[in-house]
Amino acid sequence: MTDQFELPVGLRRWQNADTKAQQTEGFELSLLEDCENAYRFTAIVSAGKIGPLFQQFARFLPDEAFFILEYYPHDSLLSRPSGTDDRPVPAVYYSPYLQTDFILKTIAPYLERMIHDGFVGFGLANNRKGLEFFYSEEKVLTFFTDNHLRLTHFLHQQQIPFNDDLVLPSEFGHDHLSLLGFAKDELPESLADLGNSELDTTIFCRELTEDLDMYQVEEGLSFFLTRKEQEQITKLVKAKLPNHEFSEIEFGGLLLDWSDFVTECEQGFDGDLWEYRQGLRIRDAIQLVIEVAPEELKEKIQSIVAEPDDTFQNILTDRRQRLDAPREMELHQERFWYQGMVRNQGSDLRRDLIRHGWFNRSS
Repeated sequence: MTDQFELPVGLRRWQNADTKAQQTEGFELSLLEDCENAYRFTAIVSAGKIGPLFQQFARFLPDEAFFILEYYPHDSLLSRPSGTDDRPVPAVYYSPYLQTDFILKTIAPYLERMIHDGFVGFGLANNRKGLEFFYSEEKVLTFFTDNHLRLTHFLHQQQIPFNDDLVLPSEFGHDHLSLLGFAKDELPESLADLGNSELDTTIFCRELTEDLDMYQVEEGLSFFLTRKEQEQITKLVKAKLPNHEFSEIEFGGLLLDWSDFVTECEQGFDGDLWEYRQGLRIRDAIQLVIEVAPEELKEKIQSIVAEPDDTFQNILTDRRQRLDAPREMELHQERFWYQGMVRNQGSDLRRDLIRHGWFNRSS
């Protein structure tokens, strides 16, 4: 453990902040709700240790992983105090699954900037391995795992002790600062020679999203599936749908895709009728798993999709008529997602509905 805790330069403690709230390195852990044998670790670690810790953690995912990036895409924030009621929300981006070595090589030139900028968070995960590392813009480390003994041993190896009395940044007044707001002599030595464009969050984070082909995700859906649960689901889907395209897709990805589809429909669906039907097929696959899963897993999946399901039902109109559901899956439950049509139709979807006589039937 370091003798003096080191904050990233982009997180500045107020001078009049409570002097009793002194931060020291350490971690705590707790069981995830509704997730047997899965844990959330929270850790406070000096800024100088984050880079090596990230590199060491990546060894748990030697083959493939996806990268997570959290930042504000628009240049509208230079500094903001914590504790305000009306706080903007950062955008979150995921890369597709890529070779871990490729991710590490790609992000290497940006790692110190992501650690020290007060408006950036980043992480590495593999849902199939039940493992995630995330360093938030609040400069708090979070791990999710279904093997808490391995991660506890890992943190002790990195000289990060257990501490059930962690002091988080939320417990004292502080400002978030962009690297652009510092004089060169105030920056870490590794960043002092970089130009303004290289220190600009909106520029270097956009470069990262392009380099890793990242896509923005909605953070409304929060869940954790253990490796055991995912393996169980994979076996169920492959048994029911051998050689089907959905049998090769990670189930957690389908849950996120359904949530994203519902959000898109709520805001205004810009795709055509074929693309709309593809979104409904995702919900078909989720329903298939619900119907064949053991009771405990069934209830967990139902709780995950409850919110997007409720939202989707609320934005459907013309409920007296329905789209024809594909026959590729035999489902017992009535598929409410085919009943009616979303209210906010883009021009392509509306054009296809006119061609298919949807509005003639509803008049």
